[in-house]
Amino acid sequence: MDLHILDHRLRVISISKSGLVNFTHPLIKLIFLRNRTRCKFFSLTETPENYTVVLDEEGFKELQPSEHLKIESSIWLPLNVVSNGNASSSSQAVGVTKIAKSVIAPLAQQHVSVFMLSTYQTDFILVREKDLAVVITTLEEEFNIYKEVGGESVPMHCQDVSNGLQKNAIQPTVHPVLIPQNQFCVMSLDPDTLPSIATTLIDVLFYSSRFPADLLFTSSSGELWRMVRIGGQPLGFDECGIVAQISQPLADSDISAYYISTFSFDHALVSQIVLHH
Repeated sequence: MDLHILDHRLRVISISKSGLVNFTHPLIKLIFLRNRTRCKFFSLTETPENYTVVLDEEGFKELQPSEHLKIESSIWLPLNVVSNGNASSSSQAVGVTKIAKSVIAPLAQQHVSVFMLSTYQTDFILVREKDLAVVITTLEEEFNIYKEVGGESVPMHCQDVSNGLQKNAIQPTVHPVLIPQNQFCVMSLDPDTLPSIATTLIDVLFYSSRFPADLLFTSSSGELWRMVRIGGQPLGFDECGIVAQISQPLADSDISAYYISTFSFDHALVSQIVLHH
């Protein structure tokens, strides 16, 4: 398989619930007016505590400093696993469990902290820019590694980066989990429909309205998912192995899961049918 280091340098940000009104205009610009900004990577996740925003350096320029804004100090690089057609597996798992054994677990063993974003189409594994050498050293036997530079994929090897010495693995902390009663759908939205449903999306994002069912594009036939929330206290960004602790057992059982890291906690979505069993 191929591992691509995408051409984005990302920041992870928290916006407080009370402070969201101060960022309504820049968020609308980033979501709906893509021709008005050079931002190419943007993610917004609402949790009971805050809003987590992940965006590239161009998008970061749109957010002005504020007491309602918390910024994680590191620069993060998104990794994406692409099958080259030669990989064979009997596993039917999708989401983070597809890459648990090949990416997540090896990085955890080398004390590399990851920030995980599952989407309808793919999974993004965010790693700190300063850990890139360790990432390449750890994964280059399993993957053909490429770095996107100016729209082209350039092969990467451990000798291409400095400080590639492996770190000593540590025993990760076991965190409590919480399973709320909420049910979730995993869906995609055609970007071409954004102008026509902008008002609806603004209601959903800023005023807690329901997403209309006739605007969803999903192949899951209405499959419902339940959330497993990891952490009794905010997890921070330095601890490693949190994603591996959840994803590896699920991968061993071929259980599909979508994983979303946020500024304070981590969240895994698993099928409601699986959870009941």
